[in-house]
Amino acid sequence: MSAKPQSTAELLTNCQRIAGLTLGQLAAELSQPVPKDLRKDKGWVGQLMELALGASAGSQALPDFPELGIELKTLPIDHSGKPLESTYVCVAPLTGNIGQHWADSWVCQKLQRVLWLPILAERQLPLHQRIIGQGFLWQPNAEQAAILQQDWEELMELISLGGIANIRGAHGKALQLRPKAADSKALTKAIGAHGEPIQTLPRGFYLKSHFTQAILQQEFQLADR
Repeated sequence: MSAKPQSTAELLTNCQRIAGLTLGQLAAELSQPVPKDLRKDKGWVGQLMELALGASAGSQALPDFPELGIELKTLPIDHSGKPLESTYVCVAPLTGNIGQHWADSWVCQKLQRVLWLPILAERQLPLHQRIIGQGFLWQPNAEQAAILQQDWEELMELISLGGIANIRGAHGKALQLRPKAADSKALTKAIGAHGEPIQTLPRGFYLKSHFTQAILQQEFQLADR
């Protein structure tokens, strides 16, 4: 594992060091086995990056680099720089949300400062041949922050008023709510349509791929595709 970075500049230097390596090369450098695919190891790429860059939060409810206040997010992309999937942010609280404000939410905290690490990860590329791109630091600008806040507030209102069953992936401009569970038996408490307690699948907040694509375009001046 790399030493914990002492500054943002040191973290970005570490990103430059691993940019251009394949996941197989980095895994070998860190003496980590490479799974055949990600079906049973969905978090492997993120864990490898955390190890390589010295992230220290582990499973704690903190940014990945607590002292720097920076969250690490890997972003699988195709050869044209287009994200291949939405980006998981955090678990959505389904009860006890009355009076919660955006600024205090875990989504807001997670997205204050994000280190994006693009990974060339087209489906036909074997896992060990996928290539690490240039990491960069992002903070939401005023427009992005306003969109995220509006999405969060609308989704949380639906959750609080018992409308969770009606929330679809199409809700939200940048942020969406989706089931987040290993299997259909992993149920959690929520509020039903008539205010009654119900059991439902856990949900997670995700950034939509067109939102992360706009972030990439903003950083690398990519042509709109």
